[in-house]
Amino acid sequence: MQSDYLKIAGKVIHGRKEGRRFGFPTANLKFNGKLEAGVYSGWVAIQGQKYKAGIIYKAGADIIEMHILDFSGDLYGKKIGLEIGKKIRNIINFKNNSELISQIKKDLEIIKKE
Repeated sequence: MQSDYLKIAGKVIHGRKEGRRFGFPTANLKFNGKLEAGVYSGWVAIQGQKYKAGIIYKAGADIIEMHILDFSGDLYGKKIGLEIGKKIRNIINFKNNSELISQIKKDLEIIKKE
């Protein structure tokens, strides 16, 4: 993890489970910091292990969401660390779910290469 990125730590909270519905479950943290809305690459620390993650923050939201690559398990109530890296893109309003899913797959391919 690089030290010049925004770091957040907290307990994973329940969200609306939209990511899971599309096949990309997310962990959610309370967030009251300042961050430009968008999709970011980053890293999540879980019990001493680091994982790459796709991160999304929507303007005015009080949570930040992350899809953790190569991880599966129940994180509700567990403390994790999040390091937000490079911004991948701005928030886009999609016409339908298939466009959204296609874009998420593209975003994750970019994140995997970083």
